Amino acid sequence: MRKTSGAMICPNCGKLISVTEERCPFCGVFRPGMFGYGPALQKVFGGFDFPHIVTVVCVVLYIVALALQPESIMGGFNLFSLLSPGNRALYQLGMTGGVAWREGMWWTVLTAIYLHGGLMHIFFNLMWVRDLGPQVVRLFGSARGFVIFTIAGAAGFVVSNLAGNTPSIGASGSIFGLLAALIVYGRRRGGSAMTRQLYQWAIIMFVMGFIMPNVNNWAHAGGFAGGWVSAEAMRFSDESREGLGVRLLAFGLLAATAAGFVMSFIQITAMIANP
Repeated sequence: MRKTSGAMICPNCGKLISVTEERCPFCGVFRPGMFGYGPALQKVFGGFDFPHIVTVVCVVLYIVALALQPESIMGGFNLFSLLSPGNRALYQLGMTGGVAWREGMWWTVLTAIYLHGGLMHIFFNLMWVRDLGPQVVRLFGSARGFVIFTIAGAAGFVVSNLAGNTPSIGASGSIFGLLAALIVYGRRRGGSAMTRQLYQWAIIMFVMGFIMPNVNNWAHAGGFAGGWVSAEAMRFSDESREGLGVRLLAFGLLAATAAGFVMSFIQITAMIANP
């Protein structure tokens, strides 16, 4: 994984440099090789298709949640509760709010993004991820897009937990964050028609949240705000390449989320075994 000799592409300016350079001789960025770990990070996020990865992880975790508590699958027969995982399984996999928040399991604001409460829930959320995600990747870059997606979802759940602390899951806060990021792009680039259309989508989705049952509007609002703020802090793909800083942040969020699934399963399983 660590490369101690040879050449690499500077993540800031795109010029060919030695991996051991203390500063890039072309743009001056400090430690572009990250002590030999930079090339590995470039490989990881160079082909990192986060909308596809989010889709796969959400589907896998949905199936695992159903398998962990199969008796809950037939718990309801209406459209919105069709094939719904049970709360015990969802807590084991990282649902936020409720018991998890009271027990100080802060990492569940990351893990809950990838969990869903029913067939319709996961279908519509992943449809939006597959629609908006590639656009955000094209405009911001894959690592930046993943950071926006994750910060938006986490911000939404923090707001939700502080407002009501009800058990909550789903990628909709992150989806609102992706919408906000596209609006930020439209505003900064003067795309008024695009911005108006995105605002209309956001308003319609907010209104639908008040009409449909069991929708976490606090998470939607927090996700939109989190996506807006994080997108404002980012540069666009045509302005600069994704530097090692944002790639390290994306990798850190990815690692924290993965660790969160493990910690949730261990802690909740122990609580179930020792009530």
